[in-house]
Amino acid sequence: MKTYDRIYEIVRQIPAGRVATYGQVAELAGLFGKPRLVGYALYRVTADSDIPWQRVINAQGEVSHSSLRHGSDYLQRELLEAEGIAFSPSGQVALSQYRWRPPLALLQEIESGYLG
Repeated sequence: MKTYDRIYEIVRQIPAGRVATYGQVAELAGLFGKPRLVGYALYRVTADSDIPWQRVINAQGEVSHSSLRHGSDYLQRELLEAEGIAFSPSGQVALSQYRWRPPLALLQEIESGYLG
């Protein structure tokens, strides 16, 4: 399985109303220390994709802003709020409340190499 495909498979597992960090996705995809690679992969996702790219945020619990995304930073926040995720006045998501905790079965599949 190609690197981006592994990332996309992990991101597809994140349920509505939950978020994961770039680093968390990288680790689950076997890409330890490569959260930016997750960002690059998600940047390539098109609007009509089944990949819930909006559910991946940075380790500070924020939407990572980029001038290259042409306003999709704001779209990301809107999509997350529509899923019931609240942002603080400073623009942060409470990771202690909204962070996705992968089910044990998924972790075992990843460990066994099923997804990777």
